[in-house]
Parts: sequence; structure tokens; C-alpha cells
Amino acid sequence: MTPTRIVIADDHPLYREGVSRSLTESGRFEVVGEAANGRDVFALVRREKPEVVLLDISMPDGGIPTLRQITALENPPCVAMLTVSEEDDDVMQALKAGASGYILKGVGSRELVQIVTDLAEGRSYVAPSLAMKVLAAMNAPRASTKADPIDSLTKREEDILRLVAEGKSNKEVGDDLDLQEKTVKHYMTTILQKLHVRNRTEAALIARDKWKD
Repeated sequence: MTPTRIVIADDHPLYREGVSRSLTESGRFEVVGEAANGRDVFALVRREKPEVVLLDISMPDGGIPTLRQITALENPPCVAMLTVSEEDDDVMQALKAGASGYILKGVGSRELVQIVTDLAEGRSYVAPSLAMKVLAAMNAPRASTKADPIDSLTKREEDILRLVAEGKSNKEVGDDLDLQEKTVKHYMTTILQKLHVRNRTEAALIARDKWKD
């Protein structure tokens, strides 16, 4: 199995090196670059074309502005924030800017390896302690509207979103529904537009709240 290529950006060298070592020793990842600021990590991403990027929010040049630069690329990698910040505004800005994950730095090395593995496979992640706050923030502007966008989904779109909400990647959804992965991606684009969200993380959170037991 070919290791997933990853770039790590954090302005604390000891922490950055520890994350790099944990991911490399798992055998699942190849760290192709490390950076301490937004300018350098953006250059690394353009040169190395990694599949996953981990960004700190508070590094020089700013993690959110750097995230926006990276997600604006023609074929952007999966980007996740790895940060100590639990501020609502930071979380929402990151998700709206296209982050696929929001990981808190207190996570252990084994859990980090699994989270990043899931992200590389097309899943999304928000730290459990932040998920409810994110959902509440997303629901706030929708409270005054009568129609729920999720009710506008077709049966096929609903089937796909239910599987995404379970944490399945596009490939796994395709296998379950006998669809090609590119077809699932096409459906997901339509689903995101209908729900007025930027990424599958937000869509999954809305779905879990709507269809919770």
C-alpha cells in the first residue's frame, strides 16, 4: 500500500516533529514537507502536491487565510486544521473555507493516525467536543425559514447523505449503492448546493441532527 503524502504546518518545531514522527511511524503516511508559516506551506503544497495537509490556525500568516489559498487551487488536497483553538468563529471559518477536518491538539498519536487516515479516504472529522456547537451555529440562520433544505433532497441523494453521515467515504458509498465513485462525487456536489453548505462535514452534521433517533 502506497503511503499517503502529507504536509504539516505548525510554528512549534517540537510539536510539528512529533506529529510527523507519529504519522511516519504508522507506515500509512509519507511526510513530504514541513513548514512554520502560511507562505512556506502554500509553496510546499504547490510543489509537492500532497494528498493531505495539516494546518495550525495560529501560525504566522494565519491558518485560515492559508487554508483559503490552498482550497482555491485547481486540485486542492484534503486540508484539516490541527489546533488548540476551540473558538466557535475559528471552527466555522475553517469549515466554510473548505477544511475537511478540525482536530484539537490534545488528541493522542494513535487517534490522530486514524483521523488522518479517514480524512485521506474522503471522510470528514470535527472534534466531538465541538460538533454540537458547530451544529447550533449552522442551524441558527435556518431557524427563521419554514422550508428545511434537507427535505428537497431526492431519494437517491438522501440515501447517499445518510451513508456520508455514518462516516463513509465516497468509495464506500458507491460500493453500498452500486454507484461509481465519480457519480457519488457528482451527487455530493448537488447535495452541498441544496443544503447551502460548503463541505461534507457540515452536510453530515445537519443530516445527523435531522435523522437522529
